[in-house]
Amino acid sequence: MSDTLFPEAPSASLAARVLVDGPSELMLDYAVPPGMQDVREGCRVEIPLRGRTATGTVMTLTAPEANGPACMKEISRLINAEPLVSQQLMELARWAARYYAAPLEQMVRCLVPEPVRQERHSEKTHKVAELIRKPGIEEYNRLAAKAPRQTSILQRLKESGRAALIDLGGSAALPACRALERRGLVRILEEAEPRMPAIDEDYEPSAEMELNPEQTAALAGIVEELSAKEKRPILLQGVTGSGKTEIYLQAVSHVVSQGRGALILVPEISLTPQTLQRFRSRFASLPGTVAMLHSSLSDGERFDAWHALHSGRARIAIGPRSAVFAPVRELGLIIVDEEHDASYKQENSPRYQGRDLAVLRAHLEGAAVVLGSATPSLESIHNALCGKYRLARLDHRADGQRLPLTRVLDMRTEPRDKRYAGILSERLRMAIDKRLSRCEQSIILLNRRGFARALQCPDCGHTATCVHCSMPLTYHLTEDLLICHLCGYRAIVPRECPECHSKGILLQGFGTQKVEAVLRKAFPAARLSRIDADVARRKNAVGDILARFRARKLDILMGTQMIAKGLDFPGVTLVGVLNADLGLCVPDPRAAERTFQLLTQVAGRAGRGDVDGEVIVQTFTPHAAAIQFARRHDTDGFAEQELELRRQLELPPFFHFALLTVRSERDALAAFCLEKLHKRLSRSLPPGVSISPPAPAPLSKACGQFRHQCTLKARSARLISDFVSGELAAARLGGDITATLDIDAYSFT
Repeated sequence: MSDTLFPEAPSASLAARVLVDGPSELMLDYAVPPGMQDVREGCRVEIPLRGRTATGTVMTLTAPEANGPACMKEISRLINAEPLVSQQLMELARWAARYYAAPLEQMVRCLVPEPVRQERHSEKTHKVAELIRKPGIEEYNRLAAKAPRQTSILQRLKESGRAALIDLGGSAALPACRALERRGLVRILEEAEPRMPAIDEDYEPSAEMELNPEQTAALAGIVEELSAKEKRPILLQGVTGSGKTEIYLQAVSHVVSQGRGALILVPEISLTPQTLQRFRSRFASLPGTVAMLHSSLSDGERFDAWHALHSGRARIAIGPRSAVFAPVRELGLIIVDEEHDASYKQENSPRYQGRDLAVLRAHLEGAAVVLGSATPSLESIHNALCGKYRLARLDHRADGQRLPLTRVLDMRTEPRDKRYAGILSERLRMAIDKRLSRCEQSIILLNRRGFARALQCPDCGHTATCVHCSMPLTYHLTEDLLICHLCGYRAIVPRECPECHSKGILLQGFGTQKVEAVLRKAFPAARLSRIDADVARRKNAVGDILARFRARKLDILMGTQMIAKGLDFPGVTLVGVLNADLGLCVPDPRAAERTFQLLTQVAGRAGRGDVDGEVIVQTFTPHAAAIQFARRHDTDGFAEQELELRRQLELPPFFHFALLTVRSERDALAAFCLEKLHKRLSRSLPPGVSISPPAPAPLSKACGQFRHQCTLKARSARLISDFVSGELAAARLGGDITATLDIDAYSFT
């Protein structure tokens, strides 16, 4: 038999297990060919797959199995000689995939974002001319007589030593620079040109501020943990305005001075530019040290920022929850600002909690981690009380100012015949007017966007509802449309009730757009702007508004929870909260905690300057514990009461909850499949795990799919994820059925 027809399989010293890019989570073994011994775990490779070329990430390298395939396909090409994923990040991805019951391929996608996986987003470069030899007097005079452009370029380079060609005249200067290069006077280089996002701020160097005794003690604790062999996470609990950011800056400065890297997580993309400005100002003497990572950047900007961190050119990464996977070299410190914020929890797969992964990553990389907040999550407070976390407290504001006086106004007693009844109380109207007369600033919070929350017929009770979701459509004045805040469906506003044809159909409730209209009528001379999700869709809109407010070009800033945290404006002396009890009316075990945190955080925006602050909270449930504790800025009191309640009810942090949801375009099919799945789970339920009866979700239909759910509870989340993942795989749900498991769920709707 001819050897040419059946060639002998090449002997390979290693076999690479490759996670193939794509939704199927294929994990296949390939031979490492001779001459490609640089392949390591975490490298990106090109592989043959079913008659086509695919890409993937090397997960493990092992000796080929003796009983493996007779002819294992070889890796076609090594895309990156240096691994794009470190061993610690790979271990983090494996842990998260198992804990959150997520496909490993999705976690690897988080480690290597799409712009980095795609080769077309190569670094942008520009030409630079560098002086390597100064001409003699005679040579210079000859050039001056024959080549004035070359002489002019030489004169520029004598001053600076090097300059970009675009600064020397662009493409017109290239022939002259080439001529100088041939003379041995100049060399032309290609340099990477970072595609930085457009930032209007000028980053002038900022000096370290003198710390008060509380800040000094907190910083000393962080420095101590940095050098400790067994590091504990640090919970930095400081009242609003206590100077947590300055502690962050000095701690990061300490880490960078040691040649190590730092990672700073913020809860909202809108807060990233402000944090970036503070860090770039502090590290202005080290250009390129700070990189920003978030989803609003262009692909090119994300590519450059990611590679700047991966190569070690940038030492500090700043971004929201996805930045927890940033490839920071020699990571020494992770800071999670506003660690309590629910936006650190990802609501679609992979459903990870960024704060918790930050703690794990710090452990894997031998780094210190600081969780900072004025209103820490009950999970973090519980860990501090148990000794798992080290607690550092800042009980006073850094500038010595008092916390703002908070007044709770019972809207049930407000007169109904006033002009702005139900929206703007007379007390709040007078307080705003007083600030305007004194050229002071005010913040108004309403955590509901749009103009009116519903369109309802008073005669038959019909409410305009989304055709894809079981929720009322919200009226938006600027678009003059009814919009679903869940799926984005839009509808024209009917002029009569579609059910009974009554002409008396009315708008019910109010949102930020209506409050903005009311404020403009009440204070026509005031300079006013609004921030909510609708405004945030416009690129740089939030940053521009905040910059104007910081520069005192606005008198009133109103909006949703986007303006409630992390903002420092000394000119704000009044904060008004409308419908403070909105968050208490949802089926969520964390409802009281979120309401307390939101009210305390937004109250902390007032009184950060030389003038004392005031907070007016309008509510229909003034005696709610969350509102009363927030009025006194009493985080400890709220935590003590809420933790005891949760202990009795077996709620987090004493138990872990997982939400199992089944979705289908057919309601009966979703209910039937969950019922069958529930029976299957109940038969083999491990000890210590309990399951609730199946039921329609509070939001029974979303994005065209009906939803049914049940919850599982246990002291160990890993016990739930391992058990349910195996059962879901064995159940083999088909058709249009989708089953999802949300470990440590934050949303139960």
